[in-house]
Amino acid sequence: MAGQLDILQIQELLPHRYPFLLIDKVIECESKVRLLACKNVTFNEPFFQGHFPGNPIFPGVLMVEALAQATALLTAQSSDEFGKGTTYFLAGVDKARFKRQVGPGDQLMLEAVFVKSKRNIWSFECRAEVEGQLAASANIMCAAVVG
Repeated sequence: MAGQLDILQIQELLPHRYPFLLIDKVIECESKVRLLACKNVTFNEPFFQGHFPGNPIFPGVLMVEALAQATALLTAQSSDEFGKGTTYFLAGVDKARFKRQVGPGDQLMLEAVFVKSKRNIWSFECRAEVEGQLAASANIMCAAVVG
């Protein structure tokens, strides 16, 4: 399984919905290798009302969540066992770093690179970039649970 996914295909694989679905489109996906997705950051998102008034900044924890959703999509596209009906739980975040602020109008490019899997635990190296500049990075593990 590989290729692009639109928002309707993403919703078939992830249980998240607005305002917590943080991936708008999968641009590239190579099974058990890499996934590239995007999140269009818009001013009307609810967290900007309080983070921060007069200086809207996309929360770092939501960048990590967006990257975690990218890992779930790569897992779903990498295994016949996991797909529709599977729930992906965040199992670990290591080496999280934030390098650039992200705000309204930015397009956050999310990359998840497969590292390894053992049983239902999958590990990834992840990056979030805006216009080629690193915004955040982390090593993320997710657990895939069917049913």
